[in-house]
Amino acid sequence: KSEDLEEAVQRCSSEALTAFGNGTLFIERFVENPRHVEVQMFADGVGNAVHLFERDCSVQRRHQKVVEVAPAVNVPMETREKLWELSTKLALSCGYKNAGTVEFLIGPKGDFYFIEVNPRIQVEHTVTEEVTGIDIVQTQLKIAAGATLPQIGLSQDKISTRGFAIQTRVTTENPRNNFTPDYGRIEAFRPGEGMGLRLDSAAGFAGAVITPHYDSLLIKVTAHALTFELAAQKLSRALREFRVRGVHTNIPFALNVLKHPKFLDQTCKTDFIEIYPELFEFPPQKDRANKILKYLAEVKVNGHPMPGADASKPPSTMRPVMPVIDVKKPAPDGWKQVIDRDGPAGFAAAVRAHPYTLLGDTTWRDAHQSLLATRLRTVDIAKIAPATARALSGAYALEMWGGATFDVAIRFLRESPWARLELLRELVPNVPFQMLLRGANAVGYTSYPDNVVYEFCKEARSAGVDVFRVFDSVNYVDNLLLGMDAVHKADGVVQGEICYTGDVKDAPPGSKYTLDYYLEIADALVNKGNTHVLGIKDMAGLLKPAAATHLVGALRKEFPNTPIHVHTHDTGGIGVASMLAASQAGADVVHSAIDAMSGTTSQPSMGALLNSLTQLESVPESVPDTPVDVNGTKIRPIKSDDVLGLHDYWEVTRELYRPFEQSAKSTSSEVFHHEMPGGQYTNLMFQSQSLGLAKQWKDVKLKYAAANKVLGDIVKVTPSSKVVGDLAQFMVTNKLSQAELEERAGELDLPTSVVEFLQGLLGQPKGG
Repeated sequence: KSEDLEEAVQRCSSEALTAFGNGTLFIERFVENPRHVEVQMFADGVGNAVHLFERDCSVQRRHQKVVEVAPAVNVPMETREKLWELSTKLALSCGYKNAGTVEFLIGPKGDFYFIEVNPRIQVEHTVTEEVTGIDIVQTQLKIAAGATLPQIGLSQDKISTRGFAIQTRVTTENPRNNFTPDYGRIEAFRPGEGMGLRLDSAAGFAGAVITPHYDSLLIKVTAHALTFELAAQKLSRALREFRVRGVHTNIPFALNVLKHPKFLDQTCKTDFIEIYPELFEFPPQKDRANKILKYLAEVKVNGHPMPGADASKPPSTMRPVMPVIDVKKPAPDGWKQVIDRDGPAGFAAAVRAHPYTLLGDTTWRDAHQSLLATRLRTVDIAKIAPATARALSGAYALEMWGGATFDVAIRFLRESPWARLELLRELVPNVPFQMLLRGANAVGYTSYPDNVVYEFCKEARSAGVDVFRVFDSVNYVDNLLLGMDAVHKADGVVQGEICYTGDVKDAPPGSKYTLDYYLEIADALVNKGNTHVLGIKDMAGLLKPAAATHLVGALRKEFPNTPIHVHTHDTGGIGVASMLAASQAGADVVHSAIDAMSGTTSQPSMGALLNSLTQLESVPESVPDTPVDVNGTKIRPIKSDDVLGLHDYWEVTRELYRPFEQSAKSTSSEVFHHEMPGGQYTNLMFQSQSLGLAKQWKDVKLKYAAANKVLGDIVKVTPSSKVVGDLAQFMVTNKLSQAELEERAGELDLPTSVVEFLQGLLGQPKGG
């Protein structure tokens, strides 16, 4: 505002006086949307001066030039001649000696204004050299050494231009990040070259280390041709042929400038970059080829970097046999359509009313987490996904996300778990997807802020998860209710889970894990958490058949209208028997895995359960071939023959992951002693190997039982199982017995996870 001018001048003058001891101010004329044109000139200090014509430097950002052109295009000859005349006149009037650049602003009406003289050679001098053929650097040195312009052979009548030249600078500035300079090691550097191209290199070479403390310029590229259009094409071609890897560059941005209509008709003003946001629209620089080559070289020389891989067990080279399906024919409707039509509550009611026990499949999540250290890649799941959508269209759900898969996908497989979810959802549109949610821990190993859990569930539901198995590692009800509420808010199917441990049928005196303990938690899940499905999570395979009958029967009697889902592991070899017992006692759903991915630390065999349940529940022979009407949705039950096709695929595919196979070759009743979760078994084994405890794996398992007792006989499932595992490895590493650990606990530097557990950061276990 005009009324603010006097105060602004006084403030500015005062600041100048304080900083420089002189408060004199120079006021410049404001020129709206001008062109920036500069004249290159020489003077020898003895009365001779020449100009080398002009350069257009209008394409600039924050007064820093980006692209320069010589000579200027679309500037009237009358104006150009006046600029040349005034530049040499200025040099002569002050006895100027050497090279210099006289800079001007040209307004919209052709009026121009002097800015300054730069008494040096500028970065963009190359375009002038190209069109005039005069070596500006050499000429400057000769004048500095005392030569006059006539002695050098420079007179105005002998200086002319030929064609047009355009220069741009390749820098490590990242246009997507407000041109912030990038830094790092240049892995590859190959410039575009050819006739009419000039390269003035700075730090541009393979192996160069770009630091944040120096200029970001890598190289200057100048194109020269007979016409401006040809010069622009030549420069664009050169930039497209550049290969700079290891750091971001401004090349995509420069290419957008060179092809922009305003640049090509040379009507750019100094606000060009500010008013055309499309200059910043270009694909991200991914450097995929170099990353792949570097990865392959690393694997070839040093072996695969994947933690936990056993080099003595090479992967199979056999290719799996794919089931034959008609991919043009859509997959039959399944329970996913029931959820989409009737919502979570309607789905739960339909499951409860279903006449036969439903099977859930864990092959895509807990099975490979328990057998192969969660290393199964998305590509191998996606191959069999269309066949699975058809063979298991009658399944309750496919457990394929959450648990350790999220963490392992990012840290070890270098995959996006979200991309996996979205891809598989597209390939399997008919079977509900199930995930394992660690209550307030989401899919991590510590508690997260409530809003993170809510937003995570919202995103997971949107991306394709239907059923959320919500549990807490110590059965802490408050954490369970938070996770369940987050799923309710996301409109997902809430499956509140009770983590099972001990022996509910034959609990020893003083045991915390009695029938009343489980019924109390179930009551909170049903009546406070409004769970749609009530789940029993037997993560170690401790649920014996008689205990299953006892617990499930009591839950069915207490909650007659709530579907019951039972999950177990087959570590002790009783999985099939326990699931059949649970089914007979009133369970609506039991978990299983495709035969080739079942058994030991995984889930019971789907084929075994399917055939056993068919006989046990007196399923008529016609049922597997006849769709069951579920509130208008025709759902075909799982057929044994279809499951065999999936078995054949996984039998061969599992051998591809042989380096990650867990060591248990058979079931073992030792699980009833150490109570280690099946999903933790392989991960803890590989962690022990990385700590140099491979030969002491038996000791680790023994100490696992001891560590559990020291911690108060807690429920063991991620992340509480990690606490027990960390403490067990700590005891083995430090050669500590249970008694020694208890005696010296105050002086030992215990693992962080153990300290956090004792601080209550994982929740409050039964008994505190």
